Formats: sequence, structure tokens, C-alpha cells
Amino acid sequence: MPEKSPDFGNANQGGTVSSPPMSKEVVLSGIRPTGFLHLGNYFGAMRNYVRMQDEYNCYFFVANWHSLTTHPDTKELKNAVHRVIAENVACGLDPEKVAFYVQSDVPEIAELYLYLNMMAYKGELEKTTTFKDKVRQQPDNVNAGLLTYPVLQAADILIHRAVKVPVGKDQEQHLEMARNFAERFNYRYGNVFPSPVAFNYGGELVKILSLDGNGKMSKSENQLATLYLADDDESIRKKIMKAKTDQGPAEPNSVKPDYIQNLFTLMQLVSTPDTLTKFEADFNNSSSGNVVIRYGDMKKQLAEDMIRFITPIRERAAAIQNDHALLSKIIQQGADKARASASATLKLVREAVGMNY
Repeated sequence: MPEKSPDFGNANQGGTVSSPPMSKEVVLSGIRPTGFLHLGNYFGAMRNYVRMQDEYNCYFFVANWHSLTTHPDTKELKNAVHRVIAENVACGLDPEKVAFYVQSDVPEIAELYLYLNMMAYKGELEKTTTFKDKVRQQPDNVNAGLLTYPVLQAADILIHRAVKVPVGKDQEQHLEMARNFAERFNYRYGNVFPSPVAFNYGGELVKILSLDGNGKMSKSENQLATLYLADDDESIRKKIMKAKTDQGPAEPNSVKPDYIQNLFTLMQLVSTPDTLTKFEADFNNSSSGNVVIRYGDMKKQLAEDMIRFITPIRERAAAIQNDHALLSKIIQQGADKARASASATLKLVREAVGMNY
């Protein structure tokens, strides 16, 4: 059973804080407009977003403010924002069903960020894993936005009083901090915010590794081993044909190494069941001196199946990105929906804090 949203009607010392009822639980997720979306993004997140939009009250946003903490040069930011929007819509996200907006179009987030910063402490922010990692990666750009990144992320979540947040392992610490900030606010000013929890469709999560076997696919790193949703046919073929393989299993029914299992995972996602069954049987019947599996043939088949999968997304995304009127409509419609929700929350926040003079 889905968890129920907390009751927002509790009184505090300043009066009663109330909230309109919601028929569906609120889900929120954001993506930074840095780099290109790839196959791991699709199967790890975007495919689930398409399912969520029919089951929840969804707010999905492009985190352009967040991108400034590590990418201060904004010359390409507009194009990047448009590309992220186009690719998400091309993957099936429906702007009519969800609030799909650009973060900076909702100034209420910034005001909530300010209030939450008053309850965020230097010591806890400096201990976050992502902050320490970024300090090592960009020692000459350790800005205040980088330090308070988890606070802005909490504001993103709490501005819509979201209860479910799809996150990976690397973001669980930030979500825990968002819960802490919500609880501190509620303790100090009155019960305004629910406690957001991590949410995904359990066993249906798919981990897509880099084609060279080194970690996950990346939006901006290791580009030759990552399959992007914008890749052309020849790029897809070249990348898959260069994917890491070996001499084959030493004995029948061997355990597959991660980089080999990744090829089978990709085939399971984009090829026919008969194709997958054929190569699984070849692998399981192989041994030293009798290698039945032909990785070259497998990769050729996988490349063609991957092209059939990616091509419609790439072409649809390109058409949307070139349709400036449609992009403007999507962005404005998303901003209107998001601001309606954010304004209602901020009204409660101001009443609770006592900022309603």
C-alpha cells in the first residue's frame, strides 16, 4: 500500500496551517542539464517517470540552478535545457499529465531555500559525500552554492510537499537531509511538510554499465563507452563493436563477468526474446576449446537492435528541439503548474514563520 501523506492541519503557536487535499501522492524528480541523456538515464529513470505520470501527481524539473554549482559558464545552458526537455518528452513524458518545468521559472523555490538555509548547519553540509567529492574535483570553485546544494535540493522537494522522490544510492544522503530540514521546520514553526521518502519500482530498476566495463554510463564522462539517446546509427555501431569482451567462458554455464552480463542486459532490453535466448544458449554451451558464443556476431545483432530502439527517440527529440513554439508552450505550461503548487506551499510557510505582515 502507498504511504499516506501526513496531515498538514496541525496548529502551531502562530495559528493553524492547512492544506488542500490531494487525490494522488506527489512525486518529484529533477535532472541537471549537463551532458547528454544516455541509455542508463532512460532505463534507470525516464522509463519509470512515464509509468509514474499515470499513477501519481508528478513534478519533474530541469535543475538549471543546480548546474551553476559546477558549470558556471552558461553560454550553452539554454540549448542544454531545451535538449533535456525534448529528450524527456520524446521518451514519453507527457506535459499534459505532469508538471514538467525549469527550476528557475519557480522563484518560490529560492525563497524556501532561504528559510531552509537558516536551519542548515555548516558542519553537516561540509560532511556530505557529494560536497567532499566536488571539493576534490574543483578545488578552485568551492562556492556557497556547492556547500548548500542539499538545501536547494530540499527546497525543490518540499516546495511541492512531495512524499516520494525517485533517487539513486548517490542521492540518499541528500534525501535524508531533506527529511531533517522538513522535521526541523515542522518542530520550529508547525507541521507544514511531509517527510519525503526514496521511491522506485523495486526490482524493476536496471543498472546499465559503461561499455568498457568501468562504472556506469555517464552524461559527460567516458563518452566513447556510453550510448546516448542522441547518437547516430554509426556511432552506436562503433561503440557497441568496441565493447569489452573476452575469450569466452572456460566451462559450460559459467557466471558471466560484469562487462559480459552488461551486453546480455542490453540485449534483454532492446532485442527479441528469441535473439536473447539464442546467445544465452551459446554462452552456456561454451567452454575452453569449444567456444560456441561469438561475441562479434552478438555485438552486430545488438547494435542493429539498439539502433531500432534509439532512432525514434533521437528523431522525435530533434523535432521537438527544433520546434521553438512547442518548447515555449511546454516550458510555460510547466511553470504555471509548478508555480500554482509552489505558491500554495509558500503561503503556508510564510504563515507558519510569521512573514505575513
